[in-house]
Amino acid sequence: MEFQEAQRFVQQSMHDITSTFQKVPGSAMLIRYIQSSYQNDPVRSAIELILVIFFVRYLLASSYATHSGNFVTLTESEIDDLVEEWTPEPLVAPTTAFEKAESDNLPIIVGPTGPKSRLTNGRTVTNLASYNFYNFVGNEQVKEKAIQTLRTYGVGPCGPPQFYGTQDVHMKTEAAIASCLGTEGCIVYAHAFSTISSVIPAFCKRGDIIVADRAVNYSIRKGFQAARSQVRYYEHNNLEDLERVLQKVIKDQAKKPLTRRFIVTEALSETLGDCVDLPKLIELKQRYKFRLMLDETWSFGVLGRTGRGLTEAQNVDPTQVDMLIGSLAGPLCAGGGFCAGTTDVVDHQRISAASYTYSAALPAMLATTACETLNMLLTTPEILVQCRENIKAMRAQLDPRSDWVHCTSAIDNPVMLLTLKPDVVNSRRLSIEEQERLLQECVDETLANGVLITRLKSMPTAPGSNGKDTEWKLKPALKVCMTTGLSKKEIEKAGITIRHAITKVLTRKSSSKLALPNVV
Repeated sequence: MEFQEAQRFVQQSMHDITSTFQKVPGSAMLIRYIQSSYQNDPVRSAIELILVIFFVRYLLASSYATHSGNFVTLTESEIDDLVEEWTPEPLVAPTTAFEKAESDNLPIIVGPTGPKSRLTNGRTVTNLASYNFYNFVGNEQVKEKAIQTLRTYGVGPCGPPQFYGTQDVHMKTEAAIASCLGTEGCIVYAHAFSTISSVIPAFCKRGDIIVADRAVNYSIRKGFQAARSQVRYYEHNNLEDLERVLQKVIKDQAKKPLTRRFIVTEALSETLGDCVDLPKLIELKQRYKFRLMLDETWSFGVLGRTGRGLTEAQNVDPTQVDMLIGSLAGPLCAGGGFCAGTTDVVDHQRISAASYTYSAALPAMLATTACETLNMLLTTPEILVQCRENIKAMRAQLDPRSDWVHCTSAIDNPVMLLTLKPDVVNSRRLSIEEQERLLQECVDETLANGVLITRLKSMPTAPGSNGKDTEWKLKPALKVCMTTGLSKKEIEKAGITIRHAITKVLTRKSSSKLALPNVV
């Protein structure tokens, strides 16, 4: 009897609830939707019911505080003790005595940089330490064009690209570079260093494979770090070793899901100055189905008959290179960088490249300067011929005549890197630090004789794919930069000064080492 009463109560309650629910506006539509959805797709109805229950449960759940009972309560004295014991880690390594001495004696240029520069001590020196290869810094036509742009557009765009930061001069510069290189499109970045370090993570993600030259520059290494891809290095400019690494990657990935695979290298090496064999590199890239990122930071505006870069110098179709990355801040004496390639490659970077979307656009004055200097190189290739004549004159004074150093740079590279000869290093058993000290003394001695050169600065070693540092380290070298702002006779005179300064320093050090046993 009790069971029947309970059953009648439940039935009456359900009838009352149904009657009340039907009085609500729109209830009939909801009932029809539930009935049709249950008949056609009952799984969907179950999922919707679960989501509704979860939503109601979330709204009715009580809020909680993160600081309630989950932390150890400390007294004021304990907090003070912990603060006193805490020692923050330094953001940078402490300055060594050698670095401090170098910074204290660093020459400072007063006024504009040019082939002849004045220092703070009043002396005027021959400047072979800047990237003013074609003396565009002192070109009146370029100056006037930059001033006109400054008066029209102001100092900076004050906004990121793709929004109100993109101006017509940026689009003109992108079109000029794409037309110069022979690619479908081009994108201009606001900073040269962050160009390739942003292009790499825009395309390479975790799980992708990057095969890179062991001697790639520091900005490329920062791009590897941001991409978090698996990086495998091959010996510098050794394409046989590159093929070995590519074969190993193909073998390892044979039974794994398809991944994106890239080859990253430089046209002209920043750390050694030599040139890559691009036709052979493209042959390997096509054979093993890799994409190629070519860093032309130091070759664009330098190599080729009109300065179009390595593709022009070695007669290679630029469309065979997936991404051509270069700088507008070196030979073109402007600022920023670029990446040229297909339209898809360029458009992808406009929404995924960090230093493009999260940075202010390139100042209009620098975009115009880059466009102007690029046009001057294309229309007057005699400038490049004159620069190469100066390079030959300097090499004739240093490379074959010096008993102490030899040049590792390519024959057309205006940045001449002079390293100590292997027999000099081996006979004296010179460490990396000792080589740097000797070369810095050569820089100081050269400056004392009226010629300003510099030294190739060191950088961290290359992190391998397993997180450990690789064997390769930067070779200490002197850096001598050519310019068309000096005549051939002035270049030869500067070369003699550099050679005599190197001989004086290394001869003095050799004599002191020979005299050391007698003193003891």
